[in-house]
Amino acid sequence: MTRGQAIAQLRAAGCVFAEDEADVLIAAARDDITLTAMVGRRAGGEPLEQVVGYADFCGVRIRLRPGVFVPRVRSELLVRLGAAELRPDAVVVDLCCGSGALGLAVRQRVPGITLHAADLDPVAVACALENLADHGRVHRGDLFAALPAELCGRIDLLLANVPYVATRHIPFLPAEARDHEPRSALDGGDDGLAVFRSVAAGAARWLAPGGLLISEITEAQTAAATRAVDENGLTATIATDDDLDARAIVARRQR
Repeated sequence: MTRGQAIAQLRAAGCVFAEDEADVLIAAARDDITLTAMVGRRAGGEPLEQVVGYADFCGVRIRLRPGVFVPRVRSELLVRLGAAELRPDAVVVDLCCGSGALGLAVRQRVPGITLHAADLDPVAVACALENLADHGRVHRGDLFAALPAELCGRIDLLLANVPYVATRHIPFLPAEARDHEPRSALDGGDDGLAVFRSVAAGAARWLAPGGLLISEITEAQTAAATRAVDENGLTATIATDDDLDARAIVARRQR
């Protein structure tokens, strides 16, 4: 398959950046047979990152498997906010970690941290194990139940990029996400905050004094997310980045 043929197939499938994507696929393909198959997968709607097996996020190359949540550029805000608060010996947990991208990006900025990551999805856990093999420990389980008991009251930064799409909005997501990422990584219940409320309810017990919980939210969820944090004894602030189109809630356990 030539570059021109790859571009034509991708363009016909509706890929807006067909030329750039063709170059990425050509660079990742071992041979022409592999390239043809990869172009076909991408033209069929599979996320480019899952097809080539990696995503570049916050200056880190993250390995990806089919069916694993693709890290979003806007989540860089969580990494930046979290890393700015850390000491080199801090304990960091990446909850609902998916590929482990957020935790790994924070560790690149603050290399001395002790990093743990957890997810319920076995495919995501396997992917995170690849990414964090030399950088942290990965656990499988439901939210805090996945974590070692000795972390209770010792977490300095809890990154919780939980699913926050309202159930009724799932059908309107781009097909790449809707059809190729696990629903458990997207669906946040009636108002998108069901999982976040569960995290907020347990955060004060697991955070160290002065520790932070940081999660991504939408503008429409700001009031309800802040209320959930306040009701669980944490102090909330909201951070935004217009360039990233990102919004995060930062909840601190008081000392």
